[in-house]
Amino acid sequence: MNLITPAEHPFAQFVRILGKGKRGARSLTREEAREAMGLLLDGKAEDTQLGAFLMLLRHKEESAEELAGFTEAVRARLATPAIDVDLDWPSYAGKKRHLPWYLLAAKALAASGVRIFLHGGGAHTAGRLYCEQLLQPLGIPLCRDWSAVDAALQQHRLAYSHLGDWMPTLQRMIDLRNTLGLRSPIHSLARVLNPLGARCGLQSIFHPGYQAVHREASQLLGDHAIVIKGEGGEIEVNPDAVCHLYGTQDGQAWDEEWPALSAQRHVKPESLQPEQLLAFWRGEREEAYARLAVIATMALALRGLGLPREQAFAEAERRWSRRLQSN
Repeated sequence: MNLITPAEHPFAQFVRILGKGKRGARSLTREEAREAMGLLLDGKAEDTQLGAFLMLLRHKEESAEELAGFTEAVRARLATPAIDVDLDWPSYAGKKRHLPWYLLAAKALAASGVRIFLHGGGAHTAGRLYCEQLLQPLGIPLCRDWSAVDAALQQHRLAYSHLGDWMPTLQRMIDLRNTLGLRSPIHSLARVLNPLGARCGLQSIFHPGYQAVHREASQLLGDHAIVIKGEGGEIEVNPDAVCHLYGTQDGQAWDEEWPALSAQRHVKPESLQPEQLLAFWRGEREEAYARLAVIATMALALRGLGLPREQAFAEAERRWSRRLQSN
């Protein structure tokens, strides 16, 4: 009979910190979060521990310190070359109420010279339209490695990369969504990563209260970022609602509130027809909601690059009107 007590798994401490009951549980410190994510990324945790960890975090709701620590662990394991990027543009939510007009905003900005790195986690939830499904018809390069990203940014100033190609362990965690029944905090984490160190990271967080947490996480990391509650969870300004910008730059937090652009709410389409994106891009179709959403989203990006609001909107109008000429 073996009477030796088995040693505790190194990752068990992090599950215990999060799950030790109402009185005993607490958030991870930034250092603990960095260590925990490091063990997960290095494959040094069991699957049962991963599932428990993600769902305990989901139930508790992740803190800014945890997001910052997780991000530091990811960045420490990314072997990224020096690539010049203006905007980091994460796209992980998918759209279900409106078409992804933000993709046209990104295309128009790229046509005017702004270098944009798009990244996402694939189609993980039924009933949504994802960025990856529209890359080919919209002419957005799909890049499978960093050299392809660099080449696409130099040639087109716009590149898309799948999370699974540069951080497959995180992609696996996102793919657990249908196994666990809930989205995990990895969906939030992916928005903070800014893997190429872009001048400004744009983030969209749909659930109220999380925007300030994400802003604080970027602040802890020393990043320049703007966080909004984007339409459907994507970086797209909803013209029918007030848009609050949660910004951070040079370690200082700032806030800005943009009024709704439409006096009445637009009726959402009965179905999403992706071919309408190209028709609108080419000027073959006009749509009031689409135009407001595209211009406001472009203005948001330009605000992130330093232009004040009024100038950003004027510049967005100018660049949109010249999008085909630029191409």
